[in-house]
Amino acid sequence: MKRLIWTSFSILLLAYAGALAQGAKTDDKAEAVLKRAVESLGGERYLQVKTLYATGKFSMMRDGVIISFQTFTDVLVYPDMERTDFKFNGVKNIQTNYRDAGWIFDGAAGVINLQNEQQIKDFKRGLSVSLDNLLRSQWRGKGVFELRRQARGDARQAQRRYQTDDDDGFTVEFEFTAEGLPVKAIYKRTNPDGEESKEEDRYAQFVETNGIKAPYIIDHFSNGVQTSRINYINIEFNKNVPDSIFVKPNTPKEAKKDIKL
Repeated sequence: MKRLIWTSFSILLLAYAGALAQGAKTDDKAEAVLKRAVESLGGERYLQVKTLYATGKFSMMRDGVIISFQTFTDVLVYPDMERTDFKFNGVKNIQTNYRDAGWIFDGAAGVINLQNEQQIKDFKRGLSVSLDNLLRSQWRGKGVFELRRQARGDARQAQRRYQTDDDDGFTVEFEFTAEGLPVKAIYKRTNPDGEESKEEDRYAQFVETNGIKAPYIIDHFSNGVQTSRINYINIEFNKNVPDSIFVKPNTPKEAKKDIKL
């Protein structure tokens, strides 16, 4: 088999300063890596994506075997609005985030609650490890940053590191093939007990739709063990998405209605 060769870069955001400070350092080779990755996914068409509508299956894994799954409908309005409707055994659950706010519908209990501070923080952390956030440059202009390329022997990694408002820093490493296709994102997570784990999102089965490529399989690993899989069935770009689907419903009955776009 042809051996994969990784290209690499790192992005360092030193602080959220509100605007990009003068004198920020960049590496032309690193910028070229980003450009190659964008081109591999569709170039300008990829950059012009404003919304995503997808359906699929989310599976929990144990010992390499699916132990449970639920179907989902996912709607995103870039950069920071998302609603995901899950269904399992006829019960519907919803998680919705709208910039700095969010709500959750627990279908089994018939309860709608606003998200707490930690849940909103987790959503934002999820945005920070996403390919779209990286390749559509949604991190630019938020502070002083340094973009450079780092090689680590034969296997090279792409590293993006930045400092958030409330901790000492968070690092995400992205890997790409020599042709620019994304392979994985690697980061660390600390649980409430202070235990740290190595997390990986691995991308596979890229499908082209209207000139835009997207991974239809995203496998998640924790400390080298697969824990879940996202398997998209259908992805549509740039559908009209009304703000109303992100508004917290007044009643559980209203929350149970399916999204129609």
